[in-house]
Amino acid sequence: MAVTDPVRIGVVGYGLGGRAFHVPLVMSAAEATLVGVVTRDTGRRDQLAEDHPGVPALDDLRDLVDAGAEAVAISSATGSHSELTDRALDLGLHVVCDKPLALDATAAAASIARAESAGLLLTAFQNRRWDSDFLTVRRLLDEGALGEVYRFESRFERWAPGPPRAWWRSELPPEQGGGIRLDLVTHLLDQAMLLFGPVASVYAETATRRAASNAEDDVSVLVTHTNGVSSQLFANTMSGDISRRLRVLGTSGAYVVGGVDGQEDALRAGRTPAALGDAWGVEPESAWGHLARGGERTVVPTERGRWDVFYPAFARAVRGEGPLPVDAHEALGVLQVLDAIAVSAREHRVVALS
Repeated sequence: MAVTDPVRIGVVGYGLGGRAFHVPLVMSAAEATLVGVVTRDTGRRDQLAEDHPGVPALDDLRDLVDAGAEAVAISSATGSHSELTDRALDLGLHVVCDKPLALDATAAAASIARAESAGLLLTAFQNRRWDSDFLTVRRLLDEGALGEVYRFESRFERWAPGPPRAWWRSELPPEQGGGIRLDLVTHLLDQAMLLFGPVASVYAETATRRAASNAEDDVSVLVTHTNGVSSQLFANTMSGDISRRLRVLGTSGAYVVGGVDGQEDALRAGRTPAALGDAWGVEPESAWGHLARGGERTVVPTERGRWDVFYPAFARAVRGEGPLPVDAHEALGVLQVLDAIAVSAREHRVVALS
């Protein structure tokens, strides 16, 4: 059910995240109204004017407040997330912060406490909770189709041997949030923990494979959940084989799917939920995965991807009509494991979590 009074939202940043994800998703939500985009970059202001004539480009968060914003989506470099989140909260704005909430769990916990003290909402944009393949795994687990699951293998791998690209964040040094630990691994961990719960221990290896990278672009993580499930997570921008995405092993069989959910590519190409309607997030049959039991294979229809539900859910939460799409404390839990991954990789040891 749509809210009767759309929430007035601004966006900070008009790089890839702001331009391809937040702005079109906000504009596709009947429950929200985009009041402006904060960017001082001349080229990005020109791009905003070309993409969305009439949407004002603003200088800072105060200008958003003056324009009547109630909430803001922060889509800036990871190293600036805490500063911008805290400033937005101090200005009385509810906040959607691109993942991760901060560079580390300590900073994230401080922002969460700040929001709670101010009576404001803070959530993380963990959009890949609504990937088509992930939603299919959740359905199969709910149906018990795999029996007792004991291993979850999940990958975001690319073949990009050339110069780093901004959306992999490896052009930034680690102290500014560069590297795929705080980028792609954040998604992998969030999905694994949503499926299988808290983490007991982690072992990780990280490396920088490309000479042009300033931070790690190859991460392998072994997560042991408190319920005994093992999650093996991989993120890599130098993988010549990009055919694998998910493999879930259980006592009654395995679910296997390759490729990557198509919503990101659709948004980058200018297609939006508003334009596609019910066709949004629908994967072609050629991309469907299968259940495997030895030599037996059964094709499994893939669930429709639903990144478009995030901002309607956020708007309802702002109006007091529903929960946040992502609980900030869950985002904090992910960061605690990301911190442990950094320690494990640096010290070459298994790190236990309380």
